[in-house]
Amino acid sequence: MDAAARRNTVPAERAASFFTFVAVVVALAVLVCAVPISRLPQELPGLPAAFWVMATLAVLCDYRPFAPPGRRQSSAVFPSICFTFAILLAWGLGPAVLVQAAAVVVSATQLHHTTWRAIFNIAQYALALGAAEAVLVGLQETAFAEGSGPVWIDVVAATVAAVAWFVVKYGTVTVAVRLHSGGNWWNTFRQGIAFESLSVGALLLLAPVLVGGPASRSVALIPLMLVPLFAVYRMSRLSSEQEHLARLDPLTGLANRKALLSEVQEQATLHAARAAAGAPDRHFALLLLDLDRFKHVNDALGHAVGDQLLIEVSGRLERLVGRNDVVARLGGDEFAILTPRLTDAAEARALADRIVATLSEPVALDGLPLDVAGSIGIALYPEHGEDFATLMRHADVAMYDAKHRRDTVVVYAPESDHNTPERLSLLGDLRRALDPDLAATPAAGEITMYYQPQIEIQTGAVVGVEALLRWRHPKRGMVDPEELIKVAEQSAVMRLLTRRVVDDVIEQLAKWQAAGVCLRAAVNVSIRDLHTLEIVDQIRDRLARFAVPADHLQLEITEGALMADPRRVLATISELAKLGVAIALDDFGTGYSSMQHLRRLPLTEVKVDRSFVLGMATDADDHAIVRTVIDLAGALGLRVVAEGVEDERTWRLLRSVGCHVAQGWFYARPMPADELAEWLGRYRPLNPGA
Repeated sequence: MDAAARRNTVPAERAASFFTFVAVVVALAVLVCAVPISRLPQELPGLPAAFWVMATLAVLCDYRPFAPPGRRQSSAVFPSICFTFAILLAWGLGPAVLVQAAAVVVSATQLHHTTWRAIFNIAQYALALGAAEAVLVGLQETAFAEGSGPVWIDVVAATVAAVAWFVVKYGTVTVAVRLHSGGNWWNTFRQGIAFESLSVGALLLLAPVLVGGPASRSVALIPLMLVPLFAVYRMSRLSSEQEHLARLDPLTGLANRKALLSEVQEQATLHAARAAAGAPDRHFALLLLDLDRFKHVNDALGHAVGDQLLIEVSGRLERLVGRNDVVARLGGDEFAILTPRLTDAAEARALADRIVATLSEPVALDGLPLDVAGSIGIALYPEHGEDFATLMRHADVAMYDAKHRRDTVVVYAPESDHNTPERLSLLGDLRRALDPDLAATPAAGEITMYYQPQIEIQTGAVVGVEALLRWRHPKRGMVDPEELIKVAEQSAVMRLLTRRVVDDVIEQLAKWQAAGVCLRAAVNVSIRDLHTLEIVDQIRDRLARFAVPADHLQLEITEGALMADPRRVLATISELAKLGVAIALDDFGTGYSSMQHLRRLPLTEVKVDRSFVLGMATDADDHAIVRTVIDLAGALGLRVVAEGVEDERTWRLLRSVGCHVAQGWFYARPMPADELAEWLGRYRPLNPGA
């Protein structure tokens, strides 16, 4: 069966099951009530005035039933059940079913129910009353019918009968809702259990009080039962309204995080049920919107204007989304949109683009036009998560990815997530590996430094090395260096890692110095390391401890780190330069560093990114970029190092354009310190004139 056929078959099968269940309930109700109803012509003339008063009140009270907002349609308070249960206790099943059927007809007319639904509701009540009658007969309960004063056993019997009534009524409703709308059985059952057990339970248990008190003494007292019934009605209404308000954002009137959680869980259950039934693949999306520069509005114009802006944004979102979509405010300037029934990510992105376009129109507040913009992250069910917490986290990752990329809409991608469970686990392992007390244990793995030689192109002399971090994980083996840095740089572990690298490299420089090997070692540092002067103090201390000249150490910073916070970075590297530590600008040409920053920084070297070096032998543009960088660095008095030299042709091209130093597999791969010593013993410089 193809997808189109399944799309038509599954709802048809569900509809068939639903109406089959309705028919079964109606048939059972007819069987249960046939005999009691057939006796009504003989019984009705002899019923007392109390019955007629109760019947009249039951019908009148159901003219305006209370249907709480946000609940399944069956969750309504029908005061008639108090009177019909009392009629059951006093005069039997037939009169009770008759009055309940009349009350259902009145309420169905008021609520605009279809005919089949009204019949189904009458059948449910008939079965519930039949179950209660069976309990009363089984327990030989006659005190209420005879008008004698009930004792404890009579109250217990009436209570058990009320429980049977509730179980049958609520059970049939739950099955009907599940068959009609799909979803999880348990979620459908518990959706209204608290509210209905409280409200319906109160109405049912008032019935013994009614029939054992006012009805047995004076008909005139029966209308007084409207007072406690009204109290139950108000209690139910206030309880529902309070719960409803607890699910709304007080400023905008949108759904809040609690309501969004409930909706996401409901959609996840519904989609899972459809998938289990063989329905075609469907998705729903969670869009997370964060307004840009909202804090500036609050700071410049005040919180009152900021609140007005949030209200205007919420109104625009509500007018834009579909009828089945849910818009929620999560707090501050953060909104979420839940949109069900999608076919793919393109539909979610299209909605996000419409939101961005709508928000781009200025908002006029107090005559002042305010520009509104935002970043939107999208997470899809089930690809990006099957529960609320996962979808929210992934939408949050995508949203911050959008901000970082200065984009407006981004769909979640695992490679942008630096906080996956696997990476968090890896981060914990890395922290243990850096702990001095645990580093020697097998569970921590082994952190070592590899060194790649740097060769002076014109002479072929080995003038330095680049120190490269390597971690052999106890289970994963050698961890990819890029992944290792991604795991560490977003946390405080990065500082521990830099401290370990600096310590190991300076100690190794001291060992080489003692062996008569004079090399300069370059160490990469992150932006976190350059935000404080802590690294300056550490390097000063280690250089003094191991008696290593400061010019034997070189720190490499990226253009991204430089541009993220130029002022703080400049302060740190200026102090390092005062120590005599060389500073190199890594991956030059891939970022956005301005000539002003290059002029102000105390640099000694720039490194041409390998992406340009690898292609310069075959791509004229790459060749031109490398030559331009070398000319610019020469004009500024800086040394140039080319990364990624992998063949002799590239080496010769670099030599021809005046590059100073090169590193790459053409010379040697990164290697541990002991292997480097052996390599130096075997190394023979290339003949520059060859």
